[in-house]
Amino acid sequence: MVVEQVDEERLLIRRLRSGDELAFTELVRRWTPAMLRLAVTHVPSRQVAEEVVQDTWLAVLTGLDRFEGRSSLRTWVFHILVRTAWHAGKRERRALPFTEVWREDHAPSVDPARFHPARTAGSARGWICPLPRWDLLPGERLQAADLRAVIDSAIATLPRRQQQVITARDVLGCDADEVCDLLAITANHQRVLLHRARSTVRAAIEGHLAAETEGTIS
Repeated sequence: MVVEQVDEERLLIRRLRSGDELAFTELVRRWTPAMLRLAVTHVPSRQVAEEVVQDTWLAVLTGLDRFEGRSSLRTWVFHILVRTAWHAGKRERRALPFTEVWREDHAPSVDPARFHPARTAGSARGWICPLPRWDLLPGERLQAADLRAVIDSAIATLPRRQQQVITARDVLGCDADEVCDLLAITANHQRVLLHRARSTVRAAIEGHLAAETEGTIS
């Protein structure tokens, strides 16, 4: 963090430790939506995710004096969230079947049917049809609520580990090292999961925007 951010965080921590209710209320308001989105990827229902977030904030309140500042306050809070969600998920849901774990690590990033068949082993395989030109769409269209819903829906259909990684990276804005730390995965595994998740979400966006793109350039 830059110096200004460090100073702001130190001030915030002092306010929280002194029992400043306004500081705590503002922090809850700012971080709860992101915490809920990550918690949902660990547990079987939104209701359980909301309980996880509440339990996390309680743990933050009772454990704040033990925060040593070796990470950012946000990273510390999200560590508590992930641990709480992991225990809640283990309690509420049976372990993932082997087939789902295999699908996360071995499913192709892009549907092979979208490429021309290779004429010889090792030869290049081009796209059967070009990708849609999203840059031709108005900027406000790319931010529309219905497109946001398409993205959220695509993320919800991903295998659970992919959901966790793409939510942490692209929704919450965590960096790669932070995600590896939060989810206890290797850097390479994080890259694989993120690539597969983004490929699936990209395909969903393509399908949603294809008709509008054709109408724009026709």
